[in-house]
Amino acid sequence: MGKAGHIGQKLSSTLASTGIRSVFLHPAEAVHGDLGRVGAGDVILALSNSGSTEELLRLLPLFKRMGTPVVALTGDADSPLAKGAEVVLDIGRIEEACPMGLVPTASTAALHAVGDALAMTLLRSRPFGRDDYALLHPGGKLGRSVLRVFELMRTGPANPLVLDTARLSQAVVVMTNTPGRPGAACVVDRDGKLEGIFTDGDLRRLVERGHTDFEVPVRQVMGKRPRCITPDTLVLTAATQMRELRVDQLPVVDVEGRAVGLLDVQDLLAAKFV
Repeated sequence: MGKAGHIGQKLSSTLASTGIRSVFLHPAEAVHGDLGRVGAGDVILALSNSGSTEELLRLLPLFKRMGTPVVALTGDADSPLAKGAEVVLDIGRIEEACPMGLVPTASTAALHAVGDALAMTLLRSRPFGRDDYALLHPGGKLGRSVLRVFELMRTGPANPLVLDTARLSQAVVVMTNTPGRPGAACVVDRDGKLEGIFTDGDLRRLVERGHTDFEVPVRQVMGKRPRCITPDTLVLTAATQMRELRVDQLPVVDVEGRAVGLLDVQDLLAAKFV
């Protein structure tokens, strides 16, 4: 209830964001039907600095009847709430910052800290990695921070590939006709392994130097040993590489060196990385 209830809502949100199913149950609403949110296998985290909140105490017998264990976060280990719980996390008796010593301030900060510590302990005790976190945070800055290249890269028909034996004119056609107009073509051998890359910039530089023979093999004019990334690379890392190298495309290769995709600066713009 009250300020502790707001801390409880935040704790519930933190647990849910780390893959632990959680819902905030308001004590007053619980006795009017919301107890239906509680089921077998659940654990109740009850927050009350005093441990004497009437609305919480009314629920303890019901939780017992339902076979649902209670973990009490409280500042009084001898309180009725603590005595009715299976586990007690005692934050200790804390003097409030309020000049009257009444307004919940320091105690709610302590409940907040202990709740976060509990959530992080649970996180460390179970398998939950960056990919799991990304799945639950697809939007905003958090989602972008754990996004992987394979989620943005151009694949299939959108991946511009040309054989190293092809003529330069064929490479230009691939660059032009590939969906999304990436402005580059990845040059591969017959096994699909990356040999080089040819870009719009390469084409402009050839024309500036008067080299307009489009019948030459693309391998003679391609950029050799280009920087590339893997599908599991963080998009943030790839974006940093592109800025440092001052390139608009990065080929994506698998463990065997095959060109499986292309990351274009336009993809980063669309995903709001740049």
